[in-house]
Amino acid sequence: MARFSRIEVCSKMIETGIVPVFYHSDIEISKQVIKACYKGGIRVFEFTNRGDFAHEIFGELIKWSTKECPKMILGIGSIIDAGTASLFIQLGSNFVVGPLLNADVAKVCNRRQIPYIPGCGSVIEIGNSQELGAEVVKIFPAGNVGGPSFVKNIMAPMPWSRIMATGAVEPTEENLKGWFSSGVACVGMGSKLFPKEIIETQDWEYITQLSSKALEIVKNTRK
Repeated sequence: MARFSRIEVCSKMIETGIVPVFYHSDIEISKQVIKACYKGGIRVFEFTNRGDFAHEIFGELIKWSTKECPKMILGIGSIIDAGTASLFIQLGSNFVVGPLLNADVAKVCNRRQIPYIPGCGSVIEIGNSQELGAEVVKIFPAGNVGGPSFVKNIMAPMPWSRIMATGAVEPTEENLKGWFSSGVACVGMGSKLFPKEIIETQDWEYITQLSSKALEIVKNTRK
């Protein structure tokens, strides 16, 4: 069962502004990355279903984070079908993210009051997601579907939309200001927040500092 309510998850996702997106087959590395982000102020984290036995790793991360990072809202990403969504919800996922919109996943999540953030690449997909109950929708791949300009042009006729941009998001002032000035509610950030060489050298403090810096940029942009 999820540890956080649907309202808490969506509120914290928007309040924090940045949702790290990460997967690693080594559970110890995954723990260190989550903890590094937590120390940097991150409170929502998306672990992606992108490797063999990802569900086993995720189940352990949920149990571990409850004790070590009690305020971290941990969810699952890269979900494309209802069966997989059900599996991860049973393991304790607080939210479900997908690269695409699947109505069956929406039904599963709604039944359990779990936020579903589907991937959308067009206005009609965003509208359909909202009809299915998605409070936050993800534009993906954000850099390819039109970038900040796409978001700005959606928000004009659909100002109630809460959009998470994932793809082409970087922890720099220029990049984050561009996204948040366009009207995004939050962003998903993967490889730019976790450079390959940093993971290899296990420089966890770098990730903590980068997370803190990125959050500060978002905070200042929103003023």
